[in-house]
Amino acid sequence: MRLETRIRYLASSKGDTPVGNVVVAEFVSIDGVVEAPGGEPGYPHTGWVAKFQSAAQIQYKFEEVLAHEALLLGRKTYESFAGAWPSYKGDFADKMNSMPKYVASTTLAKADWNNTTVLKGDAIRAVAQLKRELSGDMLVHGSRTLVNALKRHDLVDEYRLMVFPIVLGSGMRLFEDTEDATTLRLVDTHRLDNGTAVLTYRPQRA
Repeated sequence: MRLETRIRYLASSKGDTPVGNVVVAEFVSIDGVVEAPGGEPGYPHTGWVAKFQSAAQIQYKFEEVLAHEALLLGRKTYESFAGAWPSYKGDFADKMNSMPKYVASTTLAKADWNNTTVLKGDAIRAVAQLKRELSGDMLVHGSRTLVNALKRHDLVDEYRLMVFPIVLGSGMRLFEDTEDATTLRLVDTHRLDNGTAVLTYRPQRA
């Protein structure tokens, strides 16, 4: 099965769930760190994904984006993406720049990146509404604070973790400390030629 078709199948085969699903896709180290994978300042290992980058990984991420209707981002990730993608060329950039984007932020005054909407007020309520209204799925990149808020309100339908063969030893982990446990179900694995493994999980709902 072609990778894009496989991703579309995984994103849509969830049974009696809302029409639009929230799919969280993250770069993660073996010890669970998600901080500064692309070169963001202030972290000693910033840009740690670059040393593993391959054509197969880029193609996987491109087909992942193609399989989704919209992006859902937190403010920091949005600002990082908006500062880079408009200057890129090619099919991947065309898709990122043209697709609908939603930003959850209480401080962002305006969004200049093409086709972006700022979710003002109660972002959780706004995302729940989008899940009911959109015909396709929303893809979340980075956006750790937003991901944890969505997790607390049971709005994440799928976690797609691209695990890199590196132990960073320090940095922000994907999931914040909480007293509540969340049980996940492994629904797919995919190995890439750069040593990474994409592990796809869905919440184990009653």
